[in-house]
Amino acid sequence: MQLKKSKKQNVKLRLGISGASGFGKTHSALLLAYGMTKDWTKIAVIDTENSSASLYSDLGEFNVLDLQAPFSPERYTQAITICEKAGIEVCIIDSITHEWNGTGGCLQIHEKYGGRFQDWQKITPRHQAFVDKILQSSCHIITTTRRKIDYSLDVGSNGRTKVIKHGTKEITREGFEYELTVNFELVNDKHLAKASKDRTGLFMNKPEFIISSKTGERLLKWCNSKPITVKEVIDKINSCLSISELTNIYNKYSDFQQNLEPQFRSKKQQLEQLTNLNNFSSNGSTNHLTH
Repeated sequence: MQLKKSKKQNVKLRLGISGASGFGKTHSALLLAYGMTKDWTKIAVIDTENSSASLYSDLGEFNVLDLQAPFSPERYTQAITICEKAGIEVCIIDSITHEWNGTGGCLQIHEKYGGRFQDWQKITPRHQAFVDKILQSSCHIITTTRRKIDYSLDVGSNGRTKVIKHGTKEITREGFEYELTVNFELVNDKHLAKASKDRTGLFMNKPEFIISSKTGERLLKWCNSKPITVKEVIDKINSCLSISELTNIYNKYSDFQQNLEPQFRSKKQQLEQLTNLNNFSSNGSTNHLTH
């Protein structure tokens, strides 16, 4: 047992793409994977969607592993292992929904055990082993997940029951998104995507966009990039010549905002004072402000 300095090395992407049927999950995943590899033969699709991935064979000669029912966690794990042994760089699991809600998936296994709450003690470790396989894989992993409209029944002030729509919800075990590096949600049939989870800082709170090979290129660059150090961020703060430049650094390196708050605040005050002094000439007359 030993302490060591944290550093980013050999990062393997764990990325999710979710959306309703027809929103372009498979197509988006393939384009993203190609952006990361530039080699279709280094991409494999674990296809649980009745060989739907083969519909995109015109894109390139990627590999397909057709996974048929039963969709148990163990069979998914076995499929990932096959891809690893074949030297695949990007493995697309299309989709993980069947592992949870398909024939032979976790929910059906739970029913066979009796459907009691305590029966999850037998199933949860099996599901977690599948999740761990994704997290520990030597491949970059892209998962696709179906989404469904989430409803609830509420009683109004008049005593009548009404249906409330809460948007959409991923069809997999709750919490899977938190295991991912990035999670994209496709919001319509125009293939527009937004990030609902983003540890890279590349896509969060940005306008909706269409996933392409360029998206994969950006993500691969992030995986291979050397992380910036605290000292390097402090040097950037100290060398700022304007408040707008300081603001850009503050937003860009969001992970450092809390720890370096004193440095950001001090530099901001320094720049504000300098700006105020520059607004006056040596004889006290006011110069024009620059906007």
